[in-house]
Amino acid sequence: MGRVPPASADKFDDDDYPAYSMGRAAEILDVTPAFLRSLGAAKLIEPQRSGGGHRRYSRYQLRLAARARELVDQGTALESACRIIVLEDQLAEALRLNAELTERDRSA
Repeated sequence: MGRVPPASADKFDDDDYPAYSMGRAAEILDVTPAFLRSLGAAKLIEPQRSGGGHRRYSRYQLRLAARARELVDQGTALESACRIIVLEDQLAEALRLNAELTERDRSA
């Protein structure tokens, strides 16, 4: 689910830069660290590790975690929520690529 950021992007403008500690990520999302760990166990998000072994999360991962929380709060099982999010992410990428190719064909 990772994307390649522009080479000139500043680290903090990069959605994939692991800028947030587990504690800060949990605070931003109003979830427990255990919830974030459960998303890792479910393979929805795999945080990078700092030099000291601490989990670090990107803005992109926080968006996925926020969507997971939304679905779980609505009564969706965690495993099902994770599958829904993966499918939503794949659909968004396919739509983006389709729009890009359509625009390229129009320009040709």
